[in-house]
Amino acid sequence: MADASAYAENIKKYAKNYNKPAAEKIVGHLGIALRNKDSSIVACSDDGELDRIREKWCRTKLGLAHNQQELDAGIQAICEKMKAEGGQKSRVTFYYLLAEHFGKLEALAG
Repeated sequence: MADASAYAENIKKYAKNYNKPAAEKIVGHLGIALRNKDSSIVACSDDGELDRIREKWCRTKLGLAHNQQELDAGIQAICEKMKAEGGQKSRVTFYYLLAEHFGKLEALAG
């Protein structure tokens, strides 16, 4: 089980309820990417990165069948929600909030 404790406080700033098993799954999924500062943060100004999040995280990992506009709207909602973080949006928190937004936290945790 991956350790999500380093991300718990950041997630709790934005999430309604903290789902530790879901956070641990996200940390496990991201794995080695979290060791690199650049790949551990999300840049909402990078359209290519947002496209990858939509296709790899939302469609592939979360299994969402929503259309592109709906997924992009969800991603933009999280960018807006985390705006106070500036250019330092934690990828773990971002992915967690996306899963929460689309009602997929329980599926991740299970």
